[in-house]
Amino acid sequence: MIKDLDLVQTLAELDKKHFLHPTSPIKQQQEQGPAFIFTEGKGVHLYDVMGKSVIDGMSSLWNVNVGHGREEIGKVAMEQMSKLAFTSCFATFSNEPAIRLASKLSQIAPGDLSATFFTSGGSESNDTAYKLARHYWILKGQAGRKKIISRTKSYHGVAMGATSATGLKPFRDFTNSLAPDFCYVENFSAQSLREVIEAEGPETVAAFIAEPVQGAGGVHVAPKDYFKKIRNICDEYGILFITDEVITGFGRTGKYFGIEHYGVAPDMMCFAKGVTSGYAQLGGVMLSERIHQELIEFSEGTLLHGYTYSGHPMACAVALKNLEIIERENLIENAEIMGQEMLKGFKWLQSNRKIVGEVRGLGLMGGIEIVKEQKFSTPIAPLIVSEAAKRGLICRSVTFDGQDTLVFAPPLTISKTEIDQMIDILHDSILAFE
Repeated sequence: MIKDLDLVQTLAELDKKHFLHPTSPIKQQQEQGPAFIFTEGKGVHLYDVMGKSVIDGMSSLWNVNVGHGREEIGKVAMEQMSKLAFTSCFATFSNEPAIRLASKLSQIAPGDLSATFFTSGGSESNDTAYKLARHYWILKGQAGRKKIISRTKSYHGVAMGATSATGLKPFRDFTNSLAPDFCYVENFSAQSLREVIEAEGPETVAAFIAEPVQGAGGVHVAPKDYFKKIRNICDEYGILFITDEVITGFGRTGKYFGIEHYGVAPDMMCFAKGVTSGYAQLGGVMLSERIHQELIEFSEGTLLHGYTYSGHPMACAVALKNLEIIERENLIENAEIMGQEMLKGFKWLQSNRKIVGEVRGLGLMGGIEIVKEQKFSTPIAPLIVSEAAKRGLICRSVTFDGQDTLVFAPPLTISKTEIDQMIDILHDSILAFE
């Protein structure tokens, strides 16, 4: 045990001295060190250097859909790296895994999405969608169409364009120079979209982007008819409709893609995270058949946009195996069934704990609103997150825009027994706070 404690101390000091963490409180890291130092994962569980086990109630970052410790994915990665670890896809060079993955995605995507531009992750995917949308209108002779409309409480990543499209103001306040030509509409208000289009001028708007279910903004599920209204408005004004499926894709909501719940299809679809379940860095943007064909028709020179790792052979091989597992093990169906069990557990907490307010979810995405008592002037959810971590459950708090919310997104492999364990830990954590 002394040896383990020495190791923890050594790693913690190195972490504080040399590792600037993403989306983390810098002072907290320096004062307390890393919250966990993980060394192993298996199923829905993570294990730290001391051997402590915790339920990964967030699939790490909404992305480990098939669960941790999948040896067959590691084997595929090793085999591909041993054969062809990397080759560029610039200048029309290609590789078999990228070709086969693009073909597979065209088979499972909603509507007539048929062609894929690969990226390394979600922020790159969203930035790519904005650039492709603007490039599309330039080719069509309508270069004035460059504005991107998104929603309040939306989150689209942290690259410059993705940050600028993010409706959560604290992310935009992080920097003092945003990309131009982004504007925002009220959440779930089709009328607000129409009003903004009219105010800005339809001839200036390139696209509207939305998450089928808002993730980092607090797990807000759209009303049933919302996206049909949005699709109709976009068609009326000739505006491209982009869905951000970075969190909601690949089974998370109980369907392959979140937009499928709403009976419409986008012109472009951004994805990442669950496409590889986090086993490799990969994302992309899918284009409808119409958009793809028009790009082919009107393009004359080189498409001057690309990332070093676009179409990375190993990442694409991992994605293919990941999708095979999702389908073979019926994980999309499991996400729907276990999502209902998770929501049922949230409702039980709602009826048994006085500070639990609204509960909501779709598939294995869920949110619990915390009702503040008058004596508390600061958010309570972060304190419950801390209590839950001590008891063996990782979840997340959202406190943007006056919210005080717990959010959850466990691996799609989760069982009824593990859902019950989550709910028990949550109950005890809330009770301890109360």
